[in-house]
Amino acid sequence: MKKMMNWLFAATLVAGSLNALTSCNKANANDKEDLPKVESTELIRTSQSWDGVELPDYLQGRPELVAVKYVFPAGQKLGWHHHPVMNYGVLIQGELTIIGKDGKEKVVHEGEAVVEMVNTIHHGENRGSKPVILYMFYLSQKDLPLAVQHPEIPLE
Repeated sequence: MKKMMNWLFAATLVAGSLNALTSCNKANANDKEDLPKVESTELIRTSQSWDGVELPDYLQGRPELVAVKYVFPAGQKLGWHHHPVMNYGVLIQGELTIIGKDGKEKVVHEGEAVVEMVNTIHHGENRGSKPVILYMFYLSQKDLPLAVQHPEIPLE
């Protein structure tokens, strides 16, 4: 009889533990259901730079991917330059005006993506009152510059 009581007690403990674990797992499952879902928003998909020019073919050889965070103070102007490699970015804060040598302009707003010109001279300006924060991603190769400066061209 004593063995039977011990067995019933043990079985009751196991059943209670399993019930507690099941309740805990159900609570965790409910917690997961209550979590917000991961969202994805495609910001841009294009084969052209912002000025409508077709991007060049990929470089031959091993790629080097580069990510750069730029912070442009209010009123700052970048000098004239061109990019020998494809690049694109997302503006996190502020507004950036990009000006092509031909006078064409593009204003990039907070939260927008931009595909830069390749091998075309241009410059950027922060005409706003707060710093511009811009994340750029370059599809380059080892030892290639991300930008080539043109100090011989004066800014207006």
